[in-house]
Amino acid sequence: MKLLVVAATEFEIAPFISQNKAGDILITGVGSPACTYALTKRLQQTNYDFIIQAGIAGTFKNSFPLGETFIIKNDVFADLGIYENERFFTLFDKKFADPNAIPYQNGRLENPLENKFNVPTANSITVNTVTDDFSQSQIFKKKYDPDVESMEGAAFHYVCLQENIPFLQLRSISNFVGERVKTNWKMKESIERLNNNLIKIVDQLNASVL
Repeated sequence: MKLLVVAATEFEIAPFISQNKAGDILITGVGSPACTYALTKRLQQTNYDFIIQAGIAGTFKNSFPLGETFIIKNDVFADLGIYENERFFTLFDKKFADPNAIPYQNGRLENPLENKFNVPTANSITVNTVTDDFSQSQIFKKKYDPDVESMEGAAFHYVCLQENIPFLQLRSISNFVGERVKTNWKMKESIERLNNNLIKIVDQLNASVL
């Protein structure tokens, strides 16, 4: 299997990189534009059978333990739209885009892959600005009811769906959304669990064909 592992920063997957014996690695940089460009350029150069994006994320849910790892079942560009009269509207709300036009399903970027990895799933949103602003987080919670938040996930889903390549987005929870006091984060634990799960999934992929 020709496998590609994608991350925004080398720091997030350093343990995997140190012992990687199978698969290519792509560090895209932080944010959707960087992820979209780097991944698209790589796919113009090399064909892959499967792509994994791995990274840390914040959670909106108090019930989600910090450090826990999740497979993202769907993602969305949360702040792509129009803010008007103290309300947020997506491009789909305003009829600027079809919520079911490829690669979208009801406005979301779904991963159709069957989960065979014994890792719990979550839904996610992707934002361009990470903030501690309570009102903004409430807008996103009301609009999307998200479990977690990242800055690259939807871009990754978008490219993989458009290119029709099987994929998986793996996220470990380092903090609660809005909590910017880094001493309260579980960075070490989240990266350790992220990489442990990443290694297991890569081993499983290389041992069998999905």
